[in-house]
Amino acid sequence: MLNFKLLKVFKHMKKILLNLILLFLINSLFAQPAFINDSLDIYIKREMERWQVPGLAIAIVKDGKIVLCKGYGVKESGKKDAVNEYTLFQIASNSKAFTGTAIALLNYEKRLSLDQKVTNYLPYFKLYDTVATQLCTVRDLLCHRIGLFTFQGDFLNWGSTLTRKEIVEHLQFTKPVYRFRYNFGYCNAAFVTAGEVIKTVTDTSWDDFIGSRFFEPLEMKHTNTSYLTMLNDKNACKPHTLVNNKLLAMPLTNIDNMSSSAAINSCARDMANWLLFQLDSGRFNGRRLIPFSVLAETRKSQMVVSDVNSRLFKTKHFTTYGLGWFSYDYEARRIWEHSGGSNGFVTKTEFIPEENLGVLVYTNSDANSLYEALCKQIIEAYLKMPYRNLSEKYFIPSQQGYIADQKELDSLQNLVQIHIKTPVDFKKYEAAYSNELYGKIEIRNVKNQLRIIFSNHPQNTGNLKYIGDHKFLCTYSDPTLGVQVIPFEMLNGIADSVTIKVADFIDYQSYLFKRL
Repeated sequence: MLNFKLLKVFKHMKKILLNLILLFLINSLFAQPAFINDSLDIYIKREMERWQVPGLAIAIVKDGKIVLCKGYGVKESGKKDAVNEYTLFQIASNSKAFTGTAIALLNYEKRLSLDQKVTNYLPYFKLYDTVATQLCTVRDLLCHRIGLFTFQGDFLNWGSTLTRKEIVEHLQFTKPVYRFRYNFGYCNAAFVTAGEVIKTVTDTSWDDFIGSRFFEPLEMKHTNTSYLTMLNDKNACKPHTLVNNKLLAMPLTNIDNMSSSAAINSCARDMANWLLFQLDSGRFNGRRLIPFSVLAETRKSQMVVSDVNSRLFKTKHFTTYGLGWFSYDYEARRIWEHSGGSNGFVTKTEFIPEENLGVLVYTNSDANSLYEALCKQIIEAYLKMPYRNLSEKYFIPSQQGYIADQKELDSLQNLVQIHIKTPVDFKKYEAAYSNELYGKIEIRNVKNQLRIIFSNHPQNTGNLKYIGDHKFLCTYSDPTLGVQVIPFEMLNGIADSVTIKVADFIDYQSYLFKRL
């Protein structure tokens, strides 16, 4: 009798123990890192203040579930409207992964070929070099190897009045820095061209194609590709930048013409579905939307971007580019990611299939690295790495760079003050000037100050102040273009040419305009 009672007790204890083990395993499987549960809110609010970021949205997906999706701060500085998970941001180059996936899908459906010449789809397509024109394939467009330097030509294209087709046509005037297929050079115009290929083979716009094939089945109900829709949406962010270390709200920039390279406006909640779809091999809510082979095609490394160790991320040894995704190694995992930058916005999307983890961070200021640091901070927490404040590590060199830039600007402003009483014959500089790629600009005397008028950017002007030696300090009406030194070359006592430069954030190149 005693043995029977003991046996019942042992069986009961065994059942309890098994239930405890099962409960422990379930909790272990779905438990989030302590940093996510206990510290993330405090961290984000503190670091937003450090970087002067007015609004931020974040989403984390793990093991097939959205574990966090929320907004912080406000849509516009000085206002009370809070950012939430449905607040719209210009996600800019995060659009490229949609375009790469669309092209890979059409390749799978045999409606086009990644390795077919672009001229087969767009007979008007031309590069500066005729041989490159004949060789260039759709794949070349999507992996940034057509010979241009990073952002080259964006001075003309970004926020301009050019149509998408005109952006493609102007590629023939963009003189490459590299040899064709030899170097990685990030090219927005190439992705615009890919969008026009989609339009040709589907007989619908890039906007409608990604809307029907991705936005609708992924229940991305707030996502759009329209400047006017974003402008009129009451739950959309205002863009911001820093000028003299003060936060400035700006008008929204119309980048509809950048289409397949940058035109998507979205929110954290919608884009969390995009991450779930990526991590579930092309399925969403248990339904397969596209074959995994399509996603795999976009993730293949096509071009080496960098093959050196990162200063901050010691286990990162390489970065490559596929078809709309960067990828790199970190802590023996492969990470796919892309960032986006538009006037007043910077955004980041990252995912690690081996960890079934995806993170995105969107901000409504273009003067911060918090968007990138926060993604990495969350990834390191899930990889169980020792805590270090990555935002602070990004901020210190950023602040040093800002101080150095401000000192240089102050010295240039001093030159303005020195020469402010120097008589300047504006007639020597007043004229129309032309650049083969950009087209026409005019330099006019407006209320006793020289001003640059841009034919393709009528909303933007450059105000010129003399600093000596036929050089002027140019302050653009669009603060994201920066403050630049604009030199003139003289011939027989009058200006023969002028060299125009904007901030590296837009375009690294300088452009020579000859007097007409």
